[in-house]
Amino acid sequence: MNHKVAVLGPIPRDYIITHHKEVIQKYGCATHTAIALSNLIGNDGEIIPITHIRKQDQDGIMSLLEPYSNIRTEAISSESDQGDVIQLKFKDQNNRKETQTAFMKPIGPEDVKDYLDCEVFVCVPVTDFEVPLETLRYIKEHSNASIVFDAHGPTTALTVRGKRVTKFWVDRDLWLPYIDVLKMNLEEANCSWFQKEYTLGDLKENKEIDESELPEFAKHCLHHGLKALYVTLDSRGVMVYTLKDGELQEDFVPSVPVSHVVDTTGCGDSFAGGIAFSLLKDPNDHIRAARYGNAMGAQRTQGKTFEVFKSLEETDRIIAETYS
Repeated sequence: MNHKVAVLGPIPRDYIITHHKEVIQKYGCATHTAIALSNLIGNDGEIIPITHIRKQDQDGIMSLLEPYSNIRTEAISSESDQGDVIQLKFKDQNNRKETQTAFMKPIGPEDVKDYLDCEVFVCVPVTDFEVPLETLRYIKEHSNASIVFDAHGPTTALTVRGKRVTKFWVDRDLWLPYIDVLKMNLEEANCSWFQKEYTLGDLKENKEIDESELPEFAKHCLHHGLKALYVTLDSRGVMVYTLKDGELQEDFVPSVPVSHVVDTTGCGDSFAGGIAFSLLKDPNDHIRAARYGNAMGAQRTQGKTFEVFKSLEETDRIIAETYS
């Protein structure tokens, strides 16, 4: 079967200083998702990145994607000459300071209208303007596709100094009916669950959600339209929340172990690619999807280039060894 998956999100020019003080320059975000999917799908489908980029980045991005024959590039547009440029300085393996100095044109309904036959739209925005709510609504109203969405976008904003800061996803409930699978980390979950009045002390620093609050948060999201909520727990693994006969199901899926982490940039984007691939095969097996997500996230940590991603056969072997 010839599967089709659309990947919506920026392809930023990333300037990365790792926690090992190494400097890496590369194109990120949607490229991680697309190339992870490319390796898993192989000859059984096509991946279509839908995004806006700068004209000066076009040759580099096209050259990067050229080796992957199942990635179609006609929906990568430099017509508006707007794309993201981001600097990432890691304080440790999981925490980083981010600055954004250029900004892409948002992905609108007109960008996706020719690709409504895709089975899955996987959305990996890194800032709140890149994949607007109106685009998700348009996809839902005009296709039967599943929508996988990363909460990193709506929980991140920009100051006028280019500083990337976390923010509350206050209009969350307007979005949930148009998302099938939502993924986030503990800090993003905290930005998405606001059931109380905060003290000034609470607001002084970015906090992770108390894990005891996750079940109530998950129930709220699932009753507002989600089919599954994935909350990643850094190196420990991921919690998967679903409903069965109206009752909350909670499943912990441990991570795929790695001995040495080189670079964690793009792990979440790669995780989203693994989920999207698994949903093509079985849209109702969310534990299986978490395992593919964990496998692709773990592969992403193992080097600086996209050669870290393995084939479906190799990935299946890793999953079997980890979860047997």
